[in-house]
Amino acid sequence: MSWERLQAAFDDIIDALPSQRDAMVRSAAAGDAEFERELRELLTADAVHLPLLDRSNAEWASALLTDAPWPADELPQFGPYRLLRLLGEGGMGVVYLGERVDVQRQVAVKLLRDAWLSPARRARFSTEQRALAQLDHPNIARLYDAGTLANGTPWFVMEYVDGVPLRRYCDENRCTVAQRLQLFRAVCSAVQHAHDQAIIHRDIKPSNILVTADGTVKLLDFGIAKQLGEEHRDSERTHTGLRMMTPAYAAPEQVRGERIGVFTDVYALGVVLYELLAERLPLDLSARTPGQVEAMILDTEPLPASKAARAQGAASANALKRSEWNDLDVLCLTAMHKDPARRYRSVDALLRDVDHFTAREPLDAHPDAYSYRASRFLRRRWKETALAATLFVLVAGAATSYTVRLGRARDAAVREAERRTRLQQFMLALFTGGDEAGPADSLRVVTLVDRGVQEARMLDGDAAGQADLYATLGSVYQKLGRFERADTMLQAALTAHDRAGNHDAMSRAAVLLTLGDLRIDQAQYLGADSALTQAAALLTTAAVAPDDNTALLDARIRGTVGRRQEEQGLYDSATVTLQQAVARYPASDPDPLERASLLGELANVHFYAGRYAESDSLNRLVLAAQLTRSGERHPAVAEVYINLGATEFERGRFTEAERWYRKAIDIDSAYYGVAHFRTAAHLSMLGRALVSQDRYDDATGVLRRALAIQQATFGSAHPRVASVLNDLGNVALKHRAFDSADAYFTRMANVYGAANGDAHFTVAVALSNRATVFNEQQQYARAEAIYREVVTRFAKAQGAAHMNTGIARIKLGRSLVRQRRWAAGAAESEAGYAIVARQAEPGVSFLQAARKDIAEALTALGRTTEAAKWTREWEANAPPKP
Repeated sequence: MSWERLQAAFDDIIDALPSQRDAMVRSAAAGDAEFERELRELLTADAVHLPLLDRSNAEWASALLTDAPWPADELPQFGPYRLLRLLGEGGMGVVYLGERVDVQRQVAVKLLRDAWLSPARRARFSTEQRALAQLDHPNIARLYDAGTLANGTPWFVMEYVDGVPLRRYCDENRCTVAQRLQLFRAVCSAVQHAHDQAIIHRDIKPSNILVTADGTVKLLDFGIAKQLGEEHRDSERTHTGLRMMTPAYAAPEQVRGERIGVFTDVYALGVVLYELLAERLPLDLSARTPGQVEAMILDTEPLPASKAARAQGAASANALKRSEWNDLDVLCLTAMHKDPARRYRSVDALLRDVDHFTAREPLDAHPDAYSYRASRFLRRRWKETALAATLFVLVAGAATSYTVRLGRARDAAVREAERRTRLQQFMLALFTGGDEAGPADSLRVVTLVDRGVQEARMLDGDAAGQADLYATLGSVYQKLGRFERADTMLQAALTAHDRAGNHDAMSRAAVLLTLGDLRIDQAQYLGADSALTQAAALLTTAAVAPDDNTALLDARIRGTVGRRQEEQGLYDSATVTLQQAVARYPASDPDPLERASLLGELANVHFYAGRYAESDSLNRLVLAAQLTRSGERHPAVAEVYINLGATEFERGRFTEAERWYRKAIDIDSAYYGVAHFRTAAHLSMLGRALVSQDRYDDATGVLRRALAIQQATFGSAHPRVASVLNDLGNVALKHRAFDSADAYFTRMANVYGAANGDAHFTVAVALSNRATVFNEQQQYARAEAIYREVVTRFAKAQGAAHMNTGIARIKLGRSLVRQRRWAAGAAESEAGYAIVARQAEPGVSFLQAARKDIAEALTALGRTTEAAKWTREWEANAPPKP
């Protein structure tokens, strides 16, 4: 009989309800009577705590974990912790109120019940401990200490929260809707912090949210939390389909056993908010069979919270106006949408709408993009000021430019001119007005664009003009990094096009192009593919004669497709697509800088493919064009500076790279602001250059600032975030803080996997970094195993002859040489060297590493003549000594 099979079945069944166990045992045994008998004995022993295993070293722990409360005068002490009384217990562990004697602080002590019987429970207990260790937030109970008993039973000590569950606190204190929203806001803040650390809670419910007497919220119980991007584990689903979750708060994807993410916690938060407002759950799952429960979660739409509150007789039912309830209904139902893609994209997005409601502003979420927002617009009276007029000149010019680019119509020339005139009149009315006190000197463009949205009803009778306006505003919001708003505006533009009866296929294609570009910024690549495919299809099927306008739009679509291919690491395809885009630009191109921008994108592709000379040449052409047309302080110039710096960096000229990066950041900070995502991206590049100069303290500050901005803009599961994690991991590695480095690289792999898919080459980059950590710790066998996986991943994603594959083989060779496996190490190092050496501009440092390892291996093998040749090459290419 297989003990592994028996242990796996036990792990699946141990936490199930007693009523479910019999059927689960029979299913696991599959007719094997002996297996069934052994399994039942094991389960019975667990239930009555018989000494089935050798527990001579665990008698004290066994007594400690008995079901009966321990007498108060006999509770033991271990280390500085004395147990005071039992607080509670569950299927996995017990929690005691304890005291740290030396500082006289009350704590909660959690111990894993019968850790020796269930590896799965040990793993979940360890997951909770690791999750708490990563979290530091005023609304999350903190981890203080952790360890194991003499027999290996794990425990950890955390902050003791003397509070009551959230729902009970609200009911007992007769909290108003405003007070309930304030408490809910604190919960969201805690969950968003967890998401920023790539941790999904998966069991958010009022009983896991305690509120202290002074109103402080504390989120508890990360017992089934999951690291974002981890592959689905078989141990999380039993043979009968039972999953770890609380059904009343479980999202449909949890019930179906599908991939979970931040959207799963958003759903649970929606249920919590619904319950706080309506004083009942959205679905009544009581007295239902498991099959009925599953069907209801998947298919039954809940009543709006307003109707549920009235039916329940909740105090909130009559406390709000109908319009206020309408907003709260939209807010709750958006968070609880059955389709994860239709929910709030992040907890931050949910939180923003809570704040919008509190401030009596229109929500970002709505059932009908146009009619909903229009019903919430409030007119404001402004007086003219010189500053507003100046802003009009700037922004109206930008709006006209965007309209020309994205809203070029195939109408008659007169109709197009009339529409543009209406847009300019709209901007004139918008930007020549002012508040009674006049606009502040610090008034930003984003404030004026927000006003533009509020004034959109001005074109209510002109769906075509309104579509152009929304498209323009969406493009501006995208440039400002306000992606949620940009998304809303572009969807509204498409809706307006529908109302106009698809008046202009070219204009609609332009909106879809902008939407595709936005989706790339959001790392929503399937959405980008869909929008770009629709745009290209409209262009080919539209009944319009080919001219410069269609050629220009075609070039733009191809350019964005090339950018998408670049994100996928398909550099050869991206090169061809971008070259086609450049060729399609008409001779009468109204904006030469657009063509320069495309050349810059092509330069990026050459750079990522290792063709640094081509990249540098194109970037210098682009820089000349940008300086001539835009001046020295334009962000497009900053982008070229970054590209030139990146080339210098790859050539090992780190001081020169830093100089280019700082020039770019100086421009970005003035143009976008210090907290803009583009500024953050360039800060990350600067941090990388500082690391390479061994200026670790400077680098750490820069990189942490970049990480905070990127997470605030994109959320925790975005490639831009992973890029900064990579840099922070390298800083930790340089400091020989191996645990921190491994944590950064692991999270990097998880984020890239979640955003790009597990097969993407960026996941291989992160795994390679993890292997380097183990190599530095002299865990060579562990490093070897990961490097072999990395070589396979790079070969599949980018090709066996790609430089990344060659570098991975060089690193694999080093791990083998360190294990004194001389022949295998020499073979891998030579194979990697051959691949890297064939590149147009090979990585010098990797070639040097390979030469040194090959020479060492060949010397050990007695092949001294060959070894001497490699040693001479290494010496000839070594940098001069200072």
